[in-house]
Amino acid sequence: MNRLLQALLTKLYKRNPRELQKAPGVSVEQRQRQIATPGRLVFAELDNRQGTDALELAFDPNFSGDRVFAVMAGLTGMVRGSYGWQRSSFSLIPLDPQQLFDCARNLEILAWRLSNRRDAKGELLLLTNSRADEEENLSFERLYGKMIAVQDLLAFVLAGKLDRGVSRVRRGALSSAVFLPMVYNHQC
Repeated sequence: MNRLLQALLTKLYKRNPRELQKAPGVSVEQRQRQIATPGRLVFAELDNRQGTDALELAFDPNFSGDRVFAVMAGLTGMVRGSYGWQRSSFSLIPLDPQQLFDCARNLEILAWRLSNRRDAKGELLLLTNSRADEEENLSFERLYGKMIAVQDLLAFVLAGKLDRGVSRVRRGALSSAVFLPMVYNHQC
């Protein structure tokens, strides 16, 4: 997941260089180091919002900051939370399959929002896939698909190992495009 998140950060900045310009003097490499910092990702430039709250900020029409950074800080925090804030795990038992599953659903919602949320002028807030006048490029979709597959696979393997299921009732959230709440009860 860490490699996929780093690849997404790089691709988002390549597609949206104007976002990096909102943080003068900051490079993509510096953003990568900030996101790679262990533990919770709390940044003043994101009003100290974390996880899905930082993701919401990225889609707030009044937010004038770096939307790519808000997306990636929020997404990375959400993923880390779904792994119980563990840096590495040799045993999946302490993980909550519902958290992994909900994180995968939030990834689906994020992919939809990135492709559909627009500003007052009708422009996408962040560019990902190709526009109508460009050659088709679905590389972002492939990245989302890989991340969703990893989260789902772990959720279902763990649910089977623990002999419990995951609630799929929440799947309807994509149509409303509301991020599922994530419970971050582990301290880092």
